[in-house]
Parts: sequence; structure tokens; C-alpha cells
Amino acid sequence: MGMPLELNTMIVTKGRESRLEENLFSLEKEGYRIYPLEIPVEVRKTKDGDVSGQALIKKLELADSKTILTYQLIALKSTN
Repeated sequence: MGMPLELNTMIVTKGRESRLEENLFSLEKEGYRIYPLEIPVEVRKTKDGDVSGQALIKKLELADSKTILTYQLIALKSTN
């Protein structure tokens, strides 16, 4: 029996991220998604929007048909 799985190379927040510490954020996404760990990836508010920064994904949790990302923002390109 298979399970749906997505491979992502950028973080799309849609404004739903939550700050854990100064540059550490958490984001919950529906479905199971795999992201590269400890490699800089783009952060965007929308899939087709401008790049707002770069982040390193520190932790990836898959449970209950959800993915929880913990990422560290390493570069901010825009404050909007």
C-alpha cells in the first residue's frame, strides 16, 4: 500500500510560520513532504512569489498526514 509523498526544494510559508526563537521558525504543512536538511533553500510566502530569504531546515517531522518543519532563517532578502 502506497502513501502520497512530495519532494520539496523550497519552503512556501503562506504566512503560517511561527517564530520559536530569534531566527528559528516552525511550519506545519498538510501531507507528507520531504525537504533537504542542512542545505540552504529558498523561503517564499507563495509558490510564485518573490524570494524572501534562505533557510536551513534543522528538523523534519512526519506524523498524522502532516509535516512539521523547523528551520533557521540564515538570510533575509525582503521584510515585506
